[in-house]
Amino acid sequence: MNLRRITLAATILIVMVMSVIGTPAAHAATVCTPTGSISVPYAKDGVADTCVQTTSLCTYINSWNLTTLEINGTSYLNQYVFTNTIAPLNGTYTIHYVSTVAWGHFEIGGTCGGVTPTTPAGPTNTPSRTPTRTITPTGVTNTPSRTPTRTITPTGVTNTPTRTNTPTNTATRTNTATVTSTSVTNTPTRTPTPCVSNCGHLANPFSGANFYVNQQWKGHTTFNVPTFVWLDSIDAVNGTNGYPLSLAGHLDAALAQGRNGIEIVIYDLPNRDCSALASNGELLIASGGTARYRSEYIDVIYNVISQAKYAGLRIVAVIEPDSLPNLITNSGIAKCAEATSSTDGYVVNTQYTLNKLHPLSNFYAYIDIGHAGWLGWPANFNPAITLISNMIKGTNAGAASVDGFVDNTANNQVETEPYLTANQQINGQPVRSATFFSYNDYIDESTFDVAWKAAMISAGIPAANANMLIDTSRNGWGNCGGSQYMSQNCRPTGAGTSTDLNTFVNQSRIDRRPAKGDWCNQNGAGIGKLPSSSALAPYQAYVWVKPPGESDGSSSLVPTGPDNPGGKGFDQMCDPTYMGNSLNQNMNSNALPNAPVSGNWFQAQFDQLVANKYP
Repeated sequence: MNLRRITLAATILIVMVMSVIGTPAAHAATVCTPTGSISVPYAKDGVADTCVQTTSLCTYINSWNLTTLEINGTSYLNQYVFTNTIAPLNGTYTIHYVSTVAWGHFEIGGTCGGVTPTTPAGPTNTPSRTPTRTITPTGVTNTPSRTPTRTITPTGVTNTPTRTNTPTNTATRTNTATVTSTSVTNTPTRTPTPCVSNCGHLANPFSGANFYVNQQWKGHTTFNVPTFVWLDSIDAVNGTNGYPLSLAGHLDAALAQGRNGIEIVIYDLPNRDCSALASNGELLIASGGTARYRSEYIDVIYNVISQAKYAGLRIVAVIEPDSLPNLITNSGIAKCAEATSSTDGYVVNTQYTLNKLHPLSNFYAYIDIGHAGWLGWPANFNPAITLISNMIKGTNAGAASVDGFVDNTANNQVETEPYLTANQQINGQPVRSATFFSYNDYIDESTFDVAWKAAMISAGIPAANANMLIDTSRNGWGNCGGSQYMSQNCRPTGAGTSTDLNTFVNQSRIDRRPAKGDWCNQNGAGIGKLPSSSALAPYQAYVWVKPPGESDGSSSLVPTGPDNPGGKGFDQMCDPTYMGNSLNQNMNSNALPNAPVSGNWFQAQFDQLVANKYP
């Protein structure tokens, strides 16, 4: 918090201004002249200079990225404020809204009728975890950070212009037969509590939702929007060993904010991120990890969220990012091979999670599916559909145990490429055969997700249980500032003109990375669409699973110590000088320099993400 010294006559008042809910600083601004009246709840977005009036503010006001937000002449700029602290003027509230950017936002919400909320705790600005990925397989455990997924380039593709065959990519395919048929019997440790508010399992938990804004994420002061809370260890659930809030603490804060929902990531499988280093988990299959995962992690989560006081919260969960896709493409790695186990592997433990948590009517489960740059080739896509649909159908509740799937978790893949289609012909060659796409059937996430949902329905998962979410936290790619290795750094405004396939694709594509396999702290990336239930098909909602501004990994090895207390490893893909490997077509990593270890706040990255936001 900041202290402002204000001299009025001979008196000095110290006014404490909290970054989120604190008492706003009054000033002598003139009350604007209203041009109309509004009813509440009310929201305003985008570029505007407007003055409106209302007779009630209900429970709270909230705003971000505005240049002016005044109520009766007093500034409440870019704050979350309970309205029992705001006095009316002659029985009304006159609101002056000014924003010069498209992502400016103001809202009045909550339940009208005299509700007096509890003031939530102020932010501690302790960075939450960030997804990371590495390829060095030695020596680090208990590193609570997640691996962004890797691009699997089909074996043997040379991208010769005259080539027409689609690669089979059989080298990375995993045998799913041993891991798709085992179901887990759920033995609950407590009976679900009766619903007391917002009862019943909703068809769309995002419709009418007002999700919790995590005050531990430093970016909330710029974008006061909901991001997911990552439960990446047993300590994260309990709020111990450096975690400022437990799961219960976050849930209590959501209630204190007057929210009706919270978003979490369940992320602590034994042998987690089996192909990575910096995001390896704390539990190992070979060391009794399954028993601990179930009793110390999933059962504890259940015992917290099943409490009656949380029954009115919609709890939306992303289930175990990267786990099942790793079984498709990385079974040749020892820890991934171990994770195919029918008794201790990813499938049966994910089934245990769903069996345990699905009986709570306010719990909504979305299964992570990587992204098109990982599973888009037929040799990966089809086995993934089989593996994941069989996993779901093998749970106690079958298809009803899930609400859908989440794509692009913590990655930079674009929702749509507006100036390209996969089978568009350039000089007799399909766009998907260009070096950047490497014969992938899906050149953007929207086409991948349409196909994924249709394939899941064909595999026996009803449409109502095959809803799609996409993480848009870092896939905007707006403005300029992209990699020096790109022939065109600025966001294109139309299709290219070259008759050379690769040149045309590089001129036209929104995704400006040198290769789709680049993932770490990407240079030129921008924040994408704000979290919203107003999403284009096939999406149920846009979400920010990855909190922007948190590092994916360090640019060089950071020794264990004050800057790396967890001893997190180093991935060459986070080194801006690294010229790549087969997973990114031997292209430059496109990583930003001077990055801290995963999970630490990376201000330079956040500044670029904000500058390159689109739309």
